[in-house]
This record gives sequence, C-alpha cells and structure tokens, in this order.
Amino acid sequence: MHGLGNDFVLSEEQIPASMLSTMAPKICDRHRGVGADGLVFLLPTDKADIRMRIINADGSEAEQCGNAVRCVAKYVYESGMVRKKEMMIETKAGLQKVWVETANGQVQNVTVDMGEPMLEADQIPAKGSGQLIDEPIAVEGKTFHFTAVSMGNPHIAIEVEDAAQFPVEQWGPLLERHPRFPAKTNVEFFTVQAPDELIMRVWERGVGQTLACGSGACATAVAGVLLEKTKRRVLLHLQGGDLWIHWSEKDNHVYMTGTATTVFTGQLHERFR
Repeated sequence: MHGLGNDFVLSEEQIPASMLSTMAPKICDRHRGVGADGLVFLLPTDKADIRMRIINADGSEAEQCGNAVRCVAKYVYESGMVRKKEMMIETKAGLQKVWVETANGQVQNVTVDMGEPMLEADQIPAKGSGQLIDEPIAVEGKTFHFTAVSMGNPHIAIEVEDAAQFPVEQWGPLLERHPRFPAKTNVEFFTVQAPDELIMRVWERGVGQTLACGSGACATAVAGVLLEKTKRRVLLHLQGGDLWIHWSEKDNHVYMTGTATTVFTGQLHERFR
C-alpha cells in the first residue's frame, strides 16, 4: 500500500521481534525484494482497535508514521478487521484516533488525529534548550535555519527558496545524522506558496528521500505557524500528492487528511524470513 507514494508492505503475520531488523532490508529492497519504505505489522492489542508496528527500510523501528496510519486504517476497514468509521490505532508513539470517509464500501480519505506537537528541545530530542524555532545549524560549510517539532518522532523543518528543486539528497542525510540530534531526525524542506499553501520535500530518517511523509507534513505545518508564515489550516503539496493539515487552536492537536491506496496483495516467500 502507499500513502501519496510513501509505500509499505503490510502484514498480519506474527513475526518474532528478533527477525524484524533483518527482514526489513531484504523485503524493502527495490531491486531484490518487494520494494517499500517500510514494513508495517498489524498486531492485536487491548488498548485500541489495532496495533501497528513500523520497521523502516534500514531495519530500524519508527515511533509512528502518518502515511502508514492511513494505509492501516484503509486496510483494516476494507478487510473487515475493524468495521468502524472511527477507530483507534496504537503506535509506539501512543494512541491515534482515525476517521475514514467511504463510498460504496471503499475508503476514500482518512483523517488522523496526530496529537499535540512537542516543541521543547528535550522532547524532540535535540541538543539545545527551550523551543528551537528558526535555529541556525551548520553543516559542510553551509548554515540552515530549522524549526524542531516532534509528532511522536523527530523532525526539523527548513524553509528554502525552491523546495521543488532543492538538492534533498545532498543535504538530507547530513542533517539527519547531525550531532545535534541524538536519535537522528527526519528533515523537511519547504517553500511557502501562500499563507494556506506550501510545497514540501522530505528526507526520512532510516529511509532516505520519500514521496511523502505524513508526520513531516504535520511538523512542517506547525513550523509555518511558529515562524508566522502560514495559517493553521494549510494544503501541503508533496511529491506524491497533497495533504490537508489543521493545527487546531481548540485542542492543540494536529489533524491530517489524505488518501491511501492498495497496490497488490501476495504471500511472503520463505527466503525473506
């Protein structure tokens, strides 16, 4: 499945935890495997309707992923695992409430309550104190200004002149592994088109450049407000498509709405175990 091109292999199989970090790179390999940005395992839970566990393409575990959450919601609803249009999904970062919009029994859009953004440096985590807004950071002789936001996983959002043409592959990995981020970080490069419209590209921690990142879109929307560049309701254009983000003044939660798509189904071959 994919959420705006950010793609995942979903599985209901109960795989031993000790195998996950070695399975993921083999399955996610786009030349010798299925090809994906990560593996998502659907697991039982007594805390929510379903639990998801996300293993990145490099074998590391992610706290959560907005695009993956939308894929999970679509899958469990259409498969009948969870037959509710409002459901709760457990992630490593906590519980997330999800709403599905349907037509003829098929999920058209999914809205995810991504929770409250965390802005203090020790919550990101990042070296520094207080909120890191428009904070300078030097790498390879170049200085960027970032705003740090955690949406259950670490992000830095950096405004650039032209996000569509920005060399993400050059600067993304250097910023991801910068010493200021002890758990590494996701990196978003964005350009403000209008107070309610942005263009964004992303370098995901443990994955590389992807076509979309739901939590990254949320972090970028929050950063735009903190920088006094955007409104609280914005449309983000990502390489894989569009996401609608709302940072609510009412409850301080960030809500994300977008699509999810099923590509194919199959059975896991023994050689990937």
